[in-house]
Amino acid sequence: MIGRYILSIMGTNTIENQTTDETKKLATEEDQEVVTPVPRPRYTFRELMKATIQDLRQIAKEISVPSVTTLRRKDDLVVAILARQADKLGLRFSGGTLEILPEGYGFLRPAGLLPSDHDIYVSASQIRRFDLRNGDVVWGLVRPPKDQEHYDALLRVEMVNFSDPEMARQRPHFERLTPIFPNERLKLETRPDILSTRLIDLFAPMGKGQRALIVSPPKAGKTTLLKDIANAITINNPEVILMVLLIDERPEEVTDMQRSVDGEIIASTFDRPAEEHIRVANLAIEKAKRLVEVHRDVVLLLDSITRLARASNLIVPPSGRTLSGGMDPVALHFPKRFFGAARNIEEGGSLTIVGTALVETGSRMDDVIYEEFKGTGNMEIHLSRKLAEQRIFPAMDILKSGTRREELLLSEEELTKIWTLRRRIANLDEADVLNLILEKLRQTSSNKEFLMTIKV
Repeated sequence: MIGRYILSIMGTNTIENQTTDETKKLATEEDQEVVTPVPRPRYTFRELMKATIQDLRQIAKEISVPSVTTLRRKDDLVVAILARQADKLGLRFSGGTLEILPEGYGFLRPAGLLPSDHDIYVSASQIRRFDLRNGDVVWGLVRPPKDQEHYDALLRVEMVNFSDPEMARQRPHFERLTPIFPNERLKLETRPDILSTRLIDLFAPMGKGQRALIVSPPKAGKTTLLKDIANAITINNPEVILMVLLIDERPEEVTDMQRSVDGEIIASTFDRPAEEHIRVANLAIEKAKRLVEVHRDVVLLLDSITRLARASNLIVPPSGRTLSGGMDPVALHFPKRFFGAARNIEEGGSLTIVGTALVETGSRMDDVIYEEFKGTGNMEIHLSRKLAEQRIFPAMDILKSGTRREELLLSEEELTKIWTLRRRIANLDEADVLNLILEKLRQTSSNKEFLMTIKV
């Protein structure tokens, strides 16, 4: 996928704040496209996307792109050619996620969505010319900083959201797109021994555009479940753009997720201020929306929606009203807007959000947050403290978990057999139910084989 190849050539960045003097200087600077003559590359993004893979391989060989034989996808070849061209012109082919500042200009955040020394300045005229929006993924020719400048500058826009930049002017606004129920399934079943995703496929099937909550007490395996879901999506649905957003998490959890999941990991750890949590989350959801506007399928995994709401509660001006547990009602607006962005789009594209909600933590505020989000999703997976204490994993409460309008995702035969199974286990203890289902799953190599054992 083009996004994953780009991530591999971007490198990493360190989180630092931009200096006030530098941003003021850039705000008054003339448009860099006018001041700096831009060399004309031999091939543009639009021309390369029209070429065949065979033609792209020939072009790559002509301009000495390294490791051409390892690049099998068309998108990867295009990016490699553009990067090599820029190198020959004495420039860089680079980019990132656009954050537009109140002054009108913006910066491309190469990785992590937080300010750093590796950011790329984007002039206000470029933003107006291509109708760029907050969260756009912009790539192009970049020049190094001049005297007394601290940041690289974008000279020529080559692609916006992995598409022709001219398309950016014609795209609709996310809020004007038509939301419909998820009707295309995201299959999560991979290997026979990974039972968590097999359980989800059976009892809480996930579709493109799902708005899902994983309701979990502490130490019930929610992070492991998120990793299993993320890896299943990358294996079974390579066309999907995967983003993982970790808010207020431990640094070691972030490292583990980065090493375990092949996707974009965005994190603001617990030692960072609440303002940073909200800033990162806002840019992440805006980025996802921009990709959906160009008909991409995006999956965003959030851990956790509870901590996002807590961060929002710390920074919103007090409204004078307080819910039980000290929660300001106004603080719930941003988390609800974030979670509510998940939808399947009739015109094409989808945004799937899977968020975790903490319960049974001993905090009344956490319970209030869950109650506010309860019923807003169209899929819920409940993890059980009782099952986790008995060391039965995945600790999924099958009877409480489920998906609204699952008939749009399952075949008639699958639906009949799963409903039959649910009726048979309805009066059993949750531990007995899970042990029984897990035992049957271990005896079969796939969910299809498991369903064949159920007699209607």
